[in-house]
Amino acid sequence: MDTFEPRPLVDGLVFPEGPRWHDGRLWFSDMHDRAVFTVTLKGELDRVANVPERPSGLGFLPDGRLLVVSMCDRRLLRLDPDVLREHANLTDVALGDLNDMVVDSQGRAYVGNFGFDYNAGGEFKPANLVMVQPDGAVRVVADDLLFPNGPVITPDNRTLIVAETYGRRLTAFSIAEDGSLENRRVFAEFEAATPDGICLDADGAIWVGSPSTEEFLRVREGGEITARIPTPGRWAVACEIGGPDGRTLFLLSAETSRAELSKGNSKGWIDVVDTV
Repeated sequence: MDTFEPRPLVDGLVFPEGPRWHDGRLWFSDMHDRAVFTVTLKGELDRVANVPERPSGLGFLPDGRLLVVSMCDRRLLRLDPDVLREHANLTDVALGDLNDMVVDSQGRAYVGNFGFDYNAGGEFKPANLVMVQPDGAVRVVADDLLFPNGPVITPDNRTLIVAETYGRRLTAFSIAEDGSLENRRVFAEFEAATPDGICLDADGAIWVGSPSTEEFLRVREGGEITARIPTPGRWAVACEIGGPDGRTLFLLSAETSRAELSKGNSKGWIDVVDTV
């Protein structure tokens, strides 16, 4: 099994989430600091936008404008160019607070939600996945997901893979021409890991953050785990592949628990490792 030695990039965060490599920087949400940041490979941190209702998933339209999930008011926002504006309102279709997101090459955003009142410890209920067209039109494209998290889209734009945190699995869909999702299937299942944020590497394997087991995993389709990066004492929240050569793995983690989420009491970090 492959081993990796993470090195620190930035600390002093609260709860880093939703990383995306774009335009030579890592973009990420600090959910409980209520802001979107960028960080360079030198650790230079910049606050891009404040999101009072908590940011989560990030993505970019074909023209480069940032899309950011605003969790608590269930809106998708657009940085246009220096002011956040509403791109779409998902209140009528989302079953809980919004969560992670992926945006395809056509600017279609696939947005997940909790499905229930997670922060207040509400009764668990399945959630859906909502597609937002570039013009802001919304529709549900998948149902009965067990806490959808960290979606990714393959480079050929034919497959969407989403983590079902409470289902302990990664689920794949084929993407139809109109953006609909079909041919639902299991990409990988886990015995103990609770997949949160995920990313796709150049070989088609998935890197997975698992808060419950405090580690990042690399898994192939079918479930073979080929690498583990422990994060003792930290939730392994999310990850992203980037860097100039596309082989830098960014690891986002936080020292937190459910009880602390609503209070914002946490310490967060971003570490990096060089993959091969």
